[in-house]
Amino acid sequence: MAIRIPSLLVLATLAFACMPGCEKAAPPTSGTPAPVTPTPATTTFTIGYSQCNRGEPWREQMDKDIERNAAKEPSIKLLMKDAQNDALAQQGHVKEYISQKIDLLIISPKDSSLTQTVAEAYDAGIPVIVLDRAVEGDKYTCFIGADNRVIGKAVGEWVVQRLAGKGAIVELKGLGSSIPAADRSEPFREVVLKAGHAIVYEADMEWLGDKAREKMQAALALHREKNSIQLVYGANDPAAIAAYYAAKDAGREGEILFVGVDALPHEGIEAVKNGLLAATFEYPNGTDVAIATAMRILKGETVEKKIVLGTRLFTKDNLPSGGEAVK
Repeated sequence: MAIRIPSLLVLATLAFACMPGCEKAAPPTSGTPAPVTPTPATTTFTIGYSQCNRGEPWREQMDKDIERNAAKEPSIKLLMKDAQNDALAQQGHVKEYISQKIDLLIISPKDSSLTQTVAEAYDAGIPVIVLDRAVEGDKYTCFIGADNRVIGKAVGEWVVQRLAGKGAIVELKGLGSSIPAADRSEPFREVVLKAGHAIVYEADMEWLGDKAREKMQAALALHREKNSIQLVYGANDPAAIAAYYAAKDAGREGEILFVGVDALPHEGIEAVKNGLLAATFEYPNGTDVAIATAMRILKGETVEKKIVLGTRLFTKDNLPSGGEAVK
């Protein structure tokens, strides 16, 4: 029987098809998805956040806001620590973050005693955003906060205008070792004393409402006569509100004006609306700016050394219009 010999072209084709490495994947059958080329995983940046004291209402809101703003950035892994108003604990937290080799540190320091620890993080190559309360020196990447000296001066000018140069004042100061406390006090005192007012009582309430209430009780005990105190300046709204209630307990709230700083919607602004405070000045927490700035740094962009946030004055008259910008 005759045998047909395949042509040289057919033999060559068959040989090439059987060579190692020359296999061709079969086309997908109906209903089988085509293979997907994997994409690189999204880069994750670990940000360590150190809060000095979440026990203050303003800082509790600050923590909520920084969580909310960080959650908008899928590349951020946010670690949070609360020092509970203990500077040594906060120093320890920062050192933990350094050992963990985080990508960026955001710290709202208890006071200037955190200067050296912040510098250690910066020297370790970790970008540092100092939020709200400043530290000394320049070993940080960026400071973000409102200008407390502008606020202190604005409070003083409002008080002088409201009291028309007459009246005794009680000043409830923030924590003495913190820079914001001095910045909210010094310009205020300069303005009111120059206008002829007397500061008849002053005390450090450590930014805490319960401490402020105790100090206000002491002020009222020293100045028992009716109308011997015309105004109380609390370095934050919890202090001013606590002072109001101390005066109310003594039956004297009607003869005294109370002014504070922070202007949280559910706290200072609500107190103005309800007539407890005559005024409050906004101190924004800057968390939205902090997260946006952190992302710029992590992307390798150059950022400003200092970012100053604005403030607004809120009184019962201007609440419907959203307050008044302080220039």
